[in-house]
Amino acid sequence: MNLEPSRLETVFLPRIWGARSLAPLFPERTTLPEPIGEAWLTGNDCRFATGPYTGRKLGEAWRAMPAEWTGSRLGGEGTFPLLLKFIFPEDKLSVQVHPDDDYARRYESREGGRGKTEMWYAVSARPGAEVMVGLKANVTPESFRRAVADGTVEDCLERIAVSAGDAIYVPAGTAHTIGPGLVLCEIQEHSDVTYRVYDYNRLTAEGTPRPLHIEKALDVIHFGEQGGGKIEPVRITRGSVTETYYIACRYFATERWEFAERIAAVTQRQHFDLLIVLSGNGRIEWRDAAADYAPAQVWLLPAALGAYQLAPAGPTTLLRTYIPDVNDFVRRLVDQRIEESAWSRLVYP
Repeated sequence: MNLEPSRLETVFLPRIWGARSLAPLFPERTTLPEPIGEAWLTGNDCRFATGPYTGRKLGEAWRAMPAEWTGSRLGGEGTFPLLLKFIFPEDKLSVQVHPDDDYARRYESREGGRGKTEMWYAVSARPGAEVMVGLKANVTPESFRRAVADGTVEDCLERIAVSAGDAIYVPAGTAHTIGPGLVLCEIQEHSDVTYRVYDYNRLTAEGTPRPLHIEKALDVIHFGEQGGGKIEPVRITRGSVTETYYIACRYFATERWEFAERIAAVTQRQHFDLLIVLSGNGRIEWRDAAADYAPAQVWLLPAALGAYQLAPAGPTTLLRTYIPDVNDFVRRLVDQRIEESAWSRLVYP
């Protein structure tokens, strides 16, 4: 089977808090008849648009992929491990929390049994845009429950102002919500298990409230010291590309590449890579082949692809994400003479 970068088609999902225009990422999707909240880039139902798996759904193709595609460290994964999305909130999301892997294995086996640690990258942000991530220091399970009951739960959360280019880490067990005026790229474990604790008394199109999951949420919320929040990245220039390192945890590592000239890169045999194009057009070139890239696309690069080049037609910004060996991630930063005081804040358990 040919090893080649392969593009996945996007699946769009309506949400009560979503937007009716997805421009500029998806300029063809404006004046939509219903609000779209999420564009899934690597959902199990996303089909390959190019490459040897063309026409097959990712969830099905993943189970058939050899190690040359998945990577030597990812054999035996039953489902694709990373779920990437664009999120388009025009209203607040519910105040919610996600379980960790252990809780999900015990209580959410029907939903895949996987927890949900995630990060958000702000593709764009209107003035005043914010998210709420983590609990204030004085919040207890009892005070949180009372705040849910009397509609003041936002007072329990830490507010974070967000600008384009910011990144937020949200480990499992962290209470959070997202405000309007943002376009986010979410990188997360491949799970959709969400426990809502407050939904602003909204009703669905059928006139019914969305279900809440208060008891399960209280089971999994981390009280006391919080582990999430805004990431302080490390930015370096290497040749003609500027690389911004955001995070490495057991589930994913993420970095941003900005370049306007041809750059060379190489995949690692331990893991596949995902490239998410945020802006710019150009070509991905490998061996004696090439393919055009464009904004809002995601490309899966097989682990054993090896050397490839990105030839931009103009300035390009993309995110690269993958499942790291954290020690390898640290060695990369050390090799680039980044001091421990800088890189240590990017590494999470």
